[in-house]
Amino acid sequence: MTKSALFATAAFAAVLSLSAAAASPVLGDAPKVDPATYHVETVVEGLDHPWSLAFLPDGGLLVTERNNGLRLVRDGKLVGDRLEGLPEAFKEGQGGYFDVVLDPDFAANGLIYVAYAEGTGEANHTAVARAKFDGAKLSDVTVILRNTPDKDTGAHFGGRLVFLPDGTLLLTTGDGFQYREKAQDKSSGLGKILRFDTNGQAPADNPFVSESGALPLIWSFGHRNQQGLAIDSATGAVYQTEHGALSGDEVNRIEPGLNYGWPVATWSVDYSGSEISPYTHRDGMQDPIAVWKPERFAPSGLAVYHGALFPQWEGDLLAGGLAEQQVNRIDLDAAGKVVGRESLFSELHERIRDVRVAPDGSVWLLTDTDDGKVLKVTPAR
Repeated sequence: MTKSALFATAAFAAVLSLSAAAASPVLGDAPKVDPATYHVETVVEGLDHPWSLAFLPDGGLLVTERNNGLRLVRDGKLVGDRLEGLPEAFKEGQGGYFDVVLDPDFAANGLIYVAYAEGTGEANHTAVARAKFDGAKLSDVTVILRNTPDKDTGAHFGGRLVFLPDGTLLLTTGDGFQYREKAQDKSSGLGKILRFDTNGQAPADNPFVSESGALPLIWSFGHRNQQGLAIDSATGAVYQTEHGALSGDEVNRIEPGLNYGWPVATWSVDYSGSEISPYTHRDGMQDPIAVWKPERFAPSGLAVYHGALFPQWEGDLLAGGLAEQQVNRIDLDAAGKVVGRESLFSELHERIRDVRVAPDGSVWLLTDTDDGKVLKVTPAR
């Protein structure tokens, strides 16, 4: 080969290398936001591993406790004990009560939806119950969905819920930890996002309804341990976060029918340090839009910020971190591309289980401890 040919080959390889580097979804450094720019207020404390919250139209809150069910908060105080009537949850390992969301027509019908783990150590699954809440108590409790198949592990349940604009629900499910290959199996509900109506039925336009052997509820597949799910109310885009094993946690933009890779394509390595897959990308599989690596962020609650109180965060993702004990603001440009991130609230030294944006634009956090708190964040006074 001539010197010119060698030079051209080397130059081409360098261009490929730069292109690959430019395409990498691995997040860069996260500069810390000055805590003096915001005010954190403890609204209520003494909660048993709070998992999710929903804002009631009258200003109250519904909060799930992983080990205790559903609690009502009014005027910064817990009202009574847990709300009775929900099915009993399976509480071993990561099991318990998970997300709570209000029906889009809650003001008229009073309906709420709660995701939880159900079953026994030998046979358990993620489930969703619907109930009517009249402001004081629950009634007409009905289990509308039980994921299949059962698993015999106490880990990776998923459990995040979100309503789409058409009134259908999405639910994240985990891969059961020991059954990661099931994330690629469309006959299994493990490692999926499921879409269903308010009676738990698969809509006729779900992507795999007509595929022989596929679970009609499946909306997307190839997921591991997904604990964050949010919809952008301005664009309709659906975002999700999921845990890798040892690092390699992901942010994904979810589209119906797509395969998100786990465990065939992943940035993660196993807890032993061994390789899970030689591939971070495979044709026919959707790449994450962001990856935490090398740190183990352990993302949980996720929100898209829209509000007047923090205009500099408009349209960005707020991802709660359990292991890193902070929130990351994932900066998105107008096209939805990740262009940077910032670290928020690390001075609290708290595992952040959920992040929510209130109607007034304040940001609310749940801390994952035996003495869990509901925190409200507003601009500095």
